[in-house]
Amino acid sequence: MCGIWGVFGTDLPSDRGERAMRSLYKRGPDLQASYVEPGLTLGHLRLAIIDLSENGSQPMHSACGRYVIVYNGEVYNFEALREEIGDAYPWRSHSDTEVILAAYLRWGEQCLQRFHGMFAFALWDKQTRSIFVGRDRLGVKPLFFHAAKSSFAFASRPRVLFDLLPSLPRELDRQALRYYYESGYIPAPYSVYQSVSKLEPGHYLVVNEQGVTKHQYWDLAQVETDERLERADEGTLLDELDELIDRSVRRRLVSNVPVGAFLSGGIDSSLVTALMVRHAGGPVKTFTIGLGGDRRFDESQHAQAVATHLGTDHRCEHLEPDNLLALMPDYLEQYDEPFFDYSAFPVMAVSRMARREVKVCLSGDGGDEAFGGYHYYRLVRDIAPAFGMPSSLRRGIGAILQRVPKHQLRLLGGALQANGPIGAFAFMRSIVKDAVDIQSPALRGSTRSMAQLFEAYSEALPRSLGMVERSMRIDSAYTLPDDYLQKVDVGSMAFSIEARDPLLDHSIFEWAARLPLKWKLRGGVNKYLLRKLAYRYVPREILDRPKMGFGVPMARWLRTSLREWAEELLHGSADFDSLGLDRTKVHELWDAHLAGRREAHTCLWSVLVMLQFQNGIAVG
Repeated sequence: MCGIWGVFGTDLPSDRGERAMRSLYKRGPDLQASYVEPGLTLGHLRLAIIDLSENGSQPMHSACGRYVIVYNGEVYNFEALREEIGDAYPWRSHSDTEVILAAYLRWGEQCLQRFHGMFAFALWDKQTRSIFVGRDRLGVKPLFFHAAKSSFAFASRPRVLFDLLPSLPRELDRQALRYYYESGYIPAPYSVYQSVSKLEPGHYLVVNEQGVTKHQYWDLAQVETDERLERADEGTLLDELDELIDRSVRRRLVSNVPVGAFLSGGIDSSLVTALMVRHAGGPVKTFTIGLGGDRRFDESQHAQAVATHLGTDHRCEHLEPDNLLALMPDYLEQYDEPFFDYSAFPVMAVSRMARREVKVCLSGDGGDEAFGGYHYYRLVRDIAPAFGMPSSLRRGIGAILQRVPKHQLRLLGGALQANGPIGAFAFMRSIVKDAVDIQSPALRGSTRSMAQLFEAYSEALPRSLGMVERSMRIDSAYTLPDDYLQKVDVGSMAFSIEARDPLLDHSIFEWAARLPLKWKLRGGVNKYLLRKLAYRYVPREILDRPKMGFGVPMARWLRTSLREWAEELLHGSADFDSLGLDRTKVHELWDAHLAGRREAHTCLWSVLVMLQFQNGIAVG
């Protein structure tokens, strides 16, 4: 895991490269180095995990001297690829970085099809003066870039692009603002800046003096459900899934530094930890944050029960929720694109704790999207039949529900007002829901909604997919990479720790995508098959509990600890119009939240983060 950056098409003054190194330092504190030739500079910051010798350092040159690579991430099957390539390449290291170089020499751009892992890399060809830029299939590792006629720049974080190219325009992208206010994140290829793009998961770029071309090499959207599995034997499927996840965990244990696990006590992290224990050479170190004062946010007792059953060397740091506010400056600095997901606070806290003992931690991310874990999926399943009735009747029912006192029924009414089931899913996933009017009419009139984005993506999915499967594919394409994986990548790298996600192996996602819905949702049970597999390793009575998530008491914080900061932003000199916000509506929502008439903390937090991003008010 590292930080990478580069500029092509112009000579880079050394002081700019130095600024880029400082901005990315926490991603690679072990070694910083660069490669320079006329019209090109590549930079790399190393967090040494595999082949700790100088031979594993970057920028790395191919044995023939023609190619140079800077690379962030891990290709977990590198040893198998190295064996396949064999003596055809004169190996000089034991790193996965060199395997990427050798694989490119052997298979060209098709090498991406052979990698199992998380990665973002740029590979320079001195002979053709071109750059091959690739990103992993599910978007675990980030890659931001700027492309213009005369220059191209890329980096692991967007702020670095402005270190490299100070004259880069900073105008905000209004479409990105719309998506952010509705979802709390900005989906690729958009970024908050018009001049900066994100490379989408499963894509690569070819950059040369003629320009930039983008290609897609993997697309989960096109995987069809295998209806024959409707009648499959459950035990056989469990054995197949067991083997897939077990192989993925084994691959992610390859390391020359200590490896631990983030353990929440839920289905996914417990299963990953159980398989890790099976293969580890000694006691597995597991890490959990315990949040006192509010049991709604404290998973520590569940994690302890799993750790005791599995016999791990368990660590739990007990914090009061307000202790997490000490991470506020780090949050605002490290998440250098507006990002609303405040569960990043406990992610940062557990990463900080784990870094005292390990450099790598396995996590359970990905199980919900692949196997149907979120409660939204049951809601979508239950509400979908309503869209078969006449729209006037459905909307009439929705309008009635929106006038009842109970908040949940009002939200159900809002979902029924959508144009279709995909729109209803977008409404459920939205962080604004019935507060959409905080966006200015001008912004809403000139941009498209997340519902429209989701609907366009749904059109490209196989016609055979039902509504729940469509929702899961949408989450895998947008919410997973641009919210959850961004949260973990930035939050863990803020403390120089590598987070590895066994359930995000593309072979697991492809296998799960072929499963009929009955193996994911069955009655009121989410993640049916994955849950049954977890029961093989951890007793049902330990695992069966309501899903909690990794949360903080933001509603209370905004009324107490963060109130002064928030009001300084809301009533200061911020330019609401340029951000596409209606100042009056935002202030009304804030007053309703303070008075306890609304629990509007998710929406308000996203606005406050955007205001902080705009004017840079210091946090006290």
